[in-house]
Amino acid sequence: MRLRALLENDALGLRLLGGEDELDRGVRGVMTTDLRDPSRYLSGGELVLTGLAWRRSAQDTEPFVRILAAAQVAALAAGEAELGDIPDDLIAACARHRLPLFAVNESVAFATITEYVVRQVSGERAGDLAAVVDRHRRLMTSGPAGGGPEVVLDLLGTDLDLHAWVLSPTGRRIAGAELPASVGAALAGEQLAALRGGRRGPHRVRVQSRTYSLFPIRNTGRGQPTDGGDVRESVLSDWMLAVEADAADWPAARLDLLQGVTQLIAVERDRREAARTVRRRLAQEVLELVQSGAAPAEVAARLRVAAPVLLPGLGSAPHWQVVVARVDWGPDSAAVEAGPVAQSLLEEILVDPSSSGPDSSDRIAVAHVGREAIALVPLSPVSPPGEAGTEGVAQSGLHAETLLSAVQQPLSAGLADDGRLTLGVSAPVSSAEGLRGALEEARHARRVAAARPGRVSAAGHHELASHVLLLPFVPDDVRRAFTARLLDPLREYDQRHRAELIPTLEAFLESDGSWTRCATRLHLHVNTLRYRVGRIEQLTGRDLSRLEDKLDFFLALRMS
Repeated sequence: MRLRALLENDALGLRLLGGEDELDRGVRGVMTTDLRDPSRYLSGGELVLTGLAWRRSAQDTEPFVRILAAAQVAALAAGEAELGDIPDDLIAACARHRLPLFAVNESVAFATITEYVVRQVSGERAGDLAAVVDRHRRLMTSGPAGGGPEVVLDLLGTDLDLHAWVLSPTGRRIAGAELPASVGAALAGEQLAALRGGRRGPHRVRVQSRTYSLFPIRNTGRGQPTDGGDVRESVLSDWMLAVEADAADWPAARLDLLQGVTQLIAVERDRREAARTVRRRLAQEVLELVQSGAAPAEVAARLRVAAPVLLPGLGSAPHWQVVVARVDWGPDSAAVEAGPVAQSLLEEILVDPSSSGPDSSDRIAVAHVGREAIALVPLSPVSPPGEAGTEGVAQSGLHAETLLSAVQQPLSAGLADDGRLTLGVSAPVSSAEGLRGALEEARHARRVAAARPGRVSAAGHHELASHVLLLPFVPDDVRRAFTARLLDPLREYDQRHRAELIPTLEAFLESDGSWTRCATRLHLHVNTLRYRVGRIEQLTGRDLSRLEDKLDFFLALRMS
């Protein structure tokens, strides 16, 4: 907007005291200050409002005006409420520095002027950005990506001064400036909880003393609540746009603009989804061969085709690891097509943050069979002698306990009260012959995870000891009755007397019944330990010198 527009609005009650020749200056913003030196808060083009509290004498005027002129502000508007008439020394100083000066009638609040300027400037910027976004939309929908979401976020920053990020449903940063992982996870959790609760966006949240507005970026390839789809089929795969601003008081034009931005980014979202088709097809073909009992040579031939796609430039065949995931939605699970949901979610969980390129999941092949999603994860082969970096990866591979650590908070919010995610991880294998066993191992590890409490649970191959293999097949009511019979008397005694019998029992079993090692571990005298164990035996009617009773306690603790 131009300075001239301020004079043309009678409601603002402004009188021009100098600078008639400068009324075509543009106004980019507004700032209210009574600091003697406000330069650190000025970027140029502002209408500066002041109540003149900084002026203690005429000698203060020249330095103040000189600072404003050096910062290239648009104009100065001085209020008459404090001193009555505007001082002549201020009028003269503004004239010397060619700084337009307005007098603000004492009946007009600075807030009225500020609201008017902000509304005008925001409207103009929104119009400019809308035109740019429209041009960019046409480019993206008719040809190459042209920079993807980063370009759109740059436009929001330069044209509307909005800091924004594109985040995945787990809070992973897809586009935008650096963002702490904890903030991304918290924002994703708030967004997923809002979507599951049926609240309309944008969603306003506070994270680490900052206000954000969250806009969903719909995956147009699947049904949405607005077109008859079930929100559970999309909530764990949709991206979101997080803007560091409070959209509660935004005008409808700006909200429409941000909705347009999300539609623009959704084009790139769909493009990346389509790019996964080849990797998904490879995984499906390999999986069908493995499950049908095809000869290892046939499976190996298909893996040789898959390796260059998943690990371009790698000369030798990699090691492989199998990860199985399943999403269940409670009693009405049949109403939701869970296979594609688990597939998208597993692709997101397996993203390698250190990989380069537009999509860091481009080394993962995930298929879905029924309600399960199954991933073939390539691991770099053991490095040649003397070469560091990949040998440890090939030997250890992915670990169940670390896969879900960073995403547990947001995913639990998205699963709400009716959903569960369970995940199993196999040991790495180095040949096609090992894939069938790895698949069964991952599936059983997932069943072990399903036997545990919690919305999000995972288990790995190292947890498949003989006793663990049996636990998932024990009915829930039997397990609960068994653990209650053995452990409830100890828990009740601990609550009344703070005797720490349960921790003592765990330490005693982990010390293989050795009194000396257990006492050292607990920092107790052996006589104190013997007293506690005696109390455990008295309360439960068991004998911890018998192998059968030790095994029962061990299983009860594992199932509790």
